[in-house]
Amino acid sequence: MSRDISPPPAKRRKTAKDVAPAATSQTVTPPEPLPPLHANSIRVFSWNVNGITPFLQKSIASFFLESKTKDAKDRVPPASLRGFLHRHEWPSILFLQEVKIASTDIKNQDAVQAAVNSKLPSEVGDEGPTYEAHFTLPNDPYNARGLRGSGKLYGVCSILRTDLHIKYTVNIRTVNWDKEGRISVVEILSPSSKLAIFNIYTVNGTENPYRDPKTGAVKGTRHDRKLQFQRLLMQECLGLEAVGWDVLLAGDMNVAPDARDGHPKLRTFPQQHSINRADFHEKLLEGTSKDAGLNGVDIWRKTHGDERRYTYYPRAKKWGASCDRVDYVIAGRKAWDKGMVGASGIMDSEAERGPSDHCPVWVDIYLNPDAGKTGDVHR
Repeated sequence: MSRDISPPPAKRRKTAKDVAPAATSQTVTPPEPLPPLHANSIRVFSWNVNGITPFLQKSIASFFLESKTKDAKDRVPPASLRGFLHRHEWPSILFLQEVKIASTDIKNQDAVQAAVNSKLPSEVGDEGPTYEAHFTLPNDPYNARGLRGSGKLYGVCSILRTDLHIKYTVNIRTVNWDKEGRISVVEILSPSSKLAIFNIYTVNGTENPYRDPKTGAVKGTRHDRKLQFQRLLMQECLGLEAVGWDVLLAGDMNVAPDARDGHPKLRTFPQQHSINRADFHEKLLEGTSKDAGLNGVDIWRKTHGDERRYTYYPRAKKWGASCDRVDYVIAGRKAWDKGMVGASGIMDSEAERGPSDHCPVWVDIYLNPDAGKTGDVHR
């Protein structure tokens, strides 16, 4: 059965030549420790988990993993949402993409809510904060059927610290132009700012048909839908900016922006992928026309120059042999110019990749940049 994956593989038979030798693999510097978080800022993590199931069930192997690799620097921690939040110092927001939960599967939705709040043994005497999980799941009977019509594909989950409600007014919504479970919008209002943070799993362009969500009639290919999705996302963001909101887009964009973001090289075949990439730049990034599109800023690239780091590492290949940077955070031009963006990073290691094929990314956002950037908060 044909299905979308991120990014799509080249459609050719695998040969011995496809397996890159160790000499061509990327030498990846371990992720740097997280910097202190300032009092008037929030930290947002984003991670395409490629299925929530490993985080909701404990395999027999996980009981032995800790002891067998206790002293290993690259120990892969057991799949645990609470463990991830603890390890990364209790971020304000964790965005997950590709949770692959059916919209009717209340049991697993409740299990995620329980998983982010189940106390760890290490929290004894020093308990961390509580969290709430909000889902946007597929509701498209023609384009998001899943294996045997299960509906278990795509889907995003926005996990928020409950104490955000103490300091800010928080609202979570989706959009009316997507039924595939690809967008969750977290709106945060403070006395001095209005920020809309998008949790996004963008469309993957393929030659597969795209059908009208209401009638099932074919309306082009998934490439066509990708271009339409990018246009609608741009319009959603521009509409928010027009009424005083700042915007931030975080997630799996399914686009590696340029040649620095693909190893061993950027994917340009078939040509439609290059067309999709150019359209993404025009609609959402700093395109050729500054008067059209969102004119957004790829935060990590803007602050890290020509550095090469990646977020997508397919599990079928040796770590670093083939990788792309398709997960990142985009700041709307107004948010960037206001100085709302702080530090950012990529957690690119096999340990942080966990059971997924993507690595997490993170960014710090100042909700009141005019108040200064002082006053460290430990959690």
